[in-house]
Amino acid sequence: MVDRSPWLTVLSHAVMILGVMVVAFPLYLALVASTHTAADIVQAPMPLLPGGEMWANYKAALFGSGKLGSNTNVVHMMWVSFVTAIIITVGKIAISLLSAFAIVYFRFPFKMLCFWAIFLTLMLPVEVRILPTYKVVADLGLLNTYGGLTLPLIASATATFLFRQFFLTVPDELVEAARMDGAGPMRFFKDVLVPLSKTSIAALFVIQFIYGWNQYLWPLLMTTTEDMYPVVIGIKRMVGGGGEASIDWNIAMATAILAMLPPAAVVILMQKWFVKGLVDTEK
Repeated sequence: MVDRSPWLTVLSHAVMILGVMVVAFPLYLALVASTHTAADIVQAPMPLLPGGEMWANYKAALFGSGKLGSNTNVVHMMWVSFVTAIIITVGKIAISLLSAFAIVYFRFPFKMLCFWAIFLTLMLPVEVRILPTYKVVADLGLLNTYGGLTLPLIASATATFLFRQFFLTVPDELVEAARMDGAGPMRFFKDVLVPLSKTSIAALFVIQFIYGWNQYLWPLLMTTTEDMYPVVIGIKRMVGGGGEASIDWNIAMATAILAMLPPAAVVILMQKWFVKGLVDTEK
């Protein structure tokens, strides 16, 4: 066991503080930029202290200013992102739970082949299957719909694998006890497995919500109308057109700060469950 010494304590805290500063400094710059005018931001050097335009910038970002590269305000774009993230998260967890349940507790031909087929999809990068997926979704008429934004993304090999590994650790005595009590397969799933999996579900909820919220490539292909832009695409539209002088960086930075709030709130509110789901081994 390593002896604790004052110098080691100072060094560990210094490294931790340095790491926090490296990660937090870009966020601080975005926050500062969201409180200044666009003219102040493009000056050299950029101001490093907050300005007095915070409320005006955030109001313009939330409710639209007509100069954002999009006529849709950030409130609507964040709503699209929220609905998309929730559908993807709930869909991934539900499908993964049922898939893992079937693989572990049911006997059917080629069971392990099905599992390995699911697992091998982890080796396929998104770019390999994105064009065929787009063709299928377009043929079904799901462009610019929540179904098109979410349905191709709700299957998760990773979550299926994690739930399978957890279900394999559930004692066989629980299965026998449920069978003796007259519980059918779905009742055993609902009353035993799902409650036992709540910490894993919470951890996956946080991860998958952030995954769904930050989706960029797929919505970029799927959305051609402004009313279906998620907030990540909205930010890209704000800074992607015109020269530097025509970009309202203060509004774009305010939008970026607002876009970070929902994922940050989910992580903070579910931090206890998230950590427990990742490290808890108690069954």
